[in-house]
Amino acid sequence: MSLIKPFRGLRPVAGRENDVVAPPYDVMNRAEAKQMAEGRPWSFLHISRPEIDLPDETDPYDASVYAKGRENLDHMVAEGVLARDSVPCYYAYRLTMGEHVQTGIVATASVEAYDNDRIKKHEFTRPVKEDDRVRQVDTLNAQTGPVFLVYKADQTIDGILAEVSKGVPAIDVTARDGVRHELWVIDDEDKIGTLSAAFDAMDAIYVADGHHRSAAGSRVGNARKAANPEHTGEENYNHFLSVIFPHDQMQILDYNRVVRDLNGLSAEQLLARIAEKFDFEAVAQAAKPVAPATFGMYLGGQWYRLQLREELIPDDPVASLDVSLLADNLIEPILGISDPRRDERIDFVGGIRGMGELEKRVDSGNWAVAFALFPTSMEALMAVADAGEVMPPKSTWFEPKLADGLVSHVLD
Repeated sequence: MSLIKPFRGLRPVAGRENDVVAPPYDVMNRAEAKQMAEGRPWSFLHISRPEIDLPDETDPYDASVYAKGRENLDHMVAEGVLARDSVPCYYAYRLTMGEHVQTGIVATASVEAYDNDRIKKHEFTRPVKEDDRVRQVDTLNAQTGPVFLVYKADQTIDGILAEVSKGVPAIDVTARDGVRHELWVIDDEDKIGTLSAAFDAMDAIYVADGHHRSAAGSRVGNARKAANPEHTGEENYNHFLSVIFPHDQMQILDYNRVVRDLNGLSAEQLLARIAEKFDFEAVAQAAKPVAPATFGMYLGGQWYRLQLREELIPDDPVASLDVSLLADNLIEPILGISDPRRDERIDFVGGIRGMGELEKRVDSGNWAVAFALFPTSMEALMAVADAGEVMPPKSTWFEPKLADGLVSHVLD
């Protein structure tokens, strides 16, 4: 089975792009989604966050939520706001955030390749979140949230995408956050064949973001396969919606930490414990790390620059990650947090919020100390996935985010 496949995308008709396109469903809470969709009847949030159209007390996992999403999707199709392409296509997708530009391909990725680890993962999933995506896809009979995948940069693929994106885009939307989203349709059979063959020649591609969506794609596909006595392997449910970017265009920001208390230590005692494994100094400005194994720490109104001693850095793809170095040498042994997935004494702050957010959290008195980390590299992520290992939680923060509503994948 091919690693990726073109598909008949369901997307906004000309002139409706700005009405439809919305931020990804999982970057906002219910109240924020409701506010964003207010006065915008065609916003894709009515499909991706349909609880905003139900009473506030409705459980977000109630069957009525998924049913409302299907109702809203059918309504947008019936009203001609969304339409499906007549032939299978790939799509070039460009994100522009300030000076940063990345161009990838929208395609459907093989469930079989995912199940056989040719589409590699680096995170565990949470059952409740995975079940939510399964129910959403099954009820809508469509995948509306793309999985964010990465391929090792390839001249053939990158060349075609560069050529296609010189033309006028079919969709060109600048979101409220200033990120520009452009989409070009690739319906030329020769280009489609060349792109498919280039991906088929790859050993693997990688999940960057969307582990729950890709797991749900696999579960829905396999369930429908088992229920279909005439299964051929060509059905749409055998693939899941993806956007795939070259690894050398990725932008991974820092993913920082704040801790609620000092685990019974005074500030002086904490610094003394830190000195056992780190060289550190107080600095006048925010200590944003500029190299691996260095950390910024904000404590008591003061920034410190921390450097883990070199002999403590292991030769291991997971243990050598900065998030692991901080956890294994400070957060767990000194601050007593061994399970960051569940411990409410720790929280995570995406680097998009800046160093000022860390100061704000600590200065509020609700958090005792903040740590700034150097961003995980794309090469490190791929090394972890290639080793069949799993990264610690909150290791990567990708920017810019994909939009919802540009293209959806119908399963029949």
